[in-house]
Order: sequence, then structure tokens, then C-alpha cells
Amino acid sequence: MNIIQTSRLTLEPLMESHATAMFEVLNDPAIYEFENKPPSSLESLAQRYRRLESRSSPDRSQQWLNWVIRLDEVGPCGYVQASVLQSDTACIAYVLNSKYWRRGIGREAVEAMLRELRTTYSVTRFAAVLKSANFRSMALLGRLRFRRATTKQTIVFDPQPDELVMVRAAHE
Repeated sequence: MNIIQTSRLTLEPLMESHATAMFEVLNDPAIYEFENKPPSSLESLAQRYRRLESRSSPDRSQQWLNWVIRLDEVGPCGYVQASVLQSDTACIAYVLNSKYWRRGIGREAVEAMLRELRTTYSVTRFAAVLKSANFRSMALLGRLRFRRATTKQTIVFDPQPDELVMVRAAHE
């Protein structure tokens, strides 16, 4: 995995050594307004990161790519991730500490990851599954030219009833 640079961010391949700094970043209750919950302990987060260092699902059918978002003057502020499927599709996700919302950091980080997925991993399609109520993620994905998936596209990702799927071709 490559380190990815933008004008003000560095996306570093996620390692177990990021757990201590990321534990603090991820213990922001605002992040979990729509889903998930903070890591239960530093040890559990370090263990999860150690598993993710394999960069592969246990059955090897997917590449699991995770980068810590480092804001140059601040340090870690979130992460971006992608599961690259055998169909040349990447399912993406991202988390940013709420102190850094509405500054264009999420957009810059996700755009950089999408470029990397297209050029290094030959991804041709991107998808994101999100809670239907998550207006912030929906707005970010809209700015990145994602659109609501068709019914046929949605079925592939098996979303929960309160979720929606947004997609984008890599060349858009």
C-alpha cells in the first residue's frame, strides 16, 4: 500500500501502531449519531488494526485497504477505507472526528483514496452503503459525484432497510 499525499493531508496505511492516536480520534460521540459505536478499548482497537494489516479478507476474496488521515499540522483525524471486490468494485467508507467536519478534509481524503484505487488497484466502480438518515455522508458523496444506486445495483450490496447504496463509475 502506498502513502498518499494531498496538499494538506497524508493518508498512511493503517498499522497497529496507529491504535493509540486513533483511539482518541474515534472516541468522539458525534461520529456515531447514525451507526456503530466507539471502540470498547485501546486493546480491542489495536487487535482490530493488527488483523487489518493483512490487507485481505480471511478468504482472500477481497483486499481490505485502510488509511489513517493525517492532517499535516494536527496529526490523525480519521480514516478512509476500501474493500476491493473481485468485480473491480470498491466499497468505500470514511470516518472523521467531528472537530474536522465542514473543512473539506473528508472530501480531500476520499478523493485521494478514489484516485489511488483507480490507478493502483484498477477499480472501475465505487460504492458506499450508508444509513438513509446520514445527511452528512449523503452530501459528501453527492459532492464526489456518487448517485443513488439502481434497484439492481442495490441488491448486490444487500443493505439493511434503513440503508441506501450510492455508486459512481471510476472515470467520472
